[in-house]
Amino acid sequence: MTLAPAPPDGARIALVDLLDRLLGTGVVLSGDIVISLAGVDLVEVRLHALIRSIRAEERR
Repeated sequence: MTLAPAPPDGARIALVDLLDRLLGTGVVLSGDIVISLAGVDLVEVRLHALIRSIRAEERR
């Protein structure tokens, strides 16, 4: 696997290039959000996601 070099400071990255890089290496998102009032938890949201591309096996 090869990664494209990082762009110089101030350069823009196309969305397609960013998605290609993220899906090529994979991304893990994890987070918790709790909304509380006066010490009582009212809403709790948990997010755990793994984003990874599935590539066909190499031909033998």
